[in-house]
Amino acid sequence: MFGSPDSKLFTLTDKAAERAKILLAQNDQAIGLKVGIKTAGCSGFAYTMDYAEEATGKEDVVEEKGIKILIDPSATMFLIGTELDWHEDKLESRFVFNNPNAKGMCGCGESFTV
Repeated sequence: MFGSPDSKLFTLTDKAAERAKILLAQNDQAIGLKVGIKTAGCSGFAYTMDYAEEATGKEDVVEEKGIKILIDPSATMFLIGTELDWHEDKLESRFVFNNPNAKGMCGCGESFTV
């Protein structure tokens, strides 16, 4: 199980942690964020993120900046070293996965390949 203070499985920027805290405060059932990947898009994989309402004990758990992140075990090897960031501008606001394992992204930025 990851999550020790020196673990670098998954990190959050300050902006991502701030936004996650706001979102989690709006959901009484959430214990944290659930992160994974799915087969999708033109490059092969897409990130998934949802509220985590319970832990199964199979996930890798990372606590970062006051946020509990539950990582689907099938996604762990694809997400090692990933940083979650929050971007906001005049046209959009969204979480961004900065994944050092991604070898390429599709043109629209919705999927990646490793």
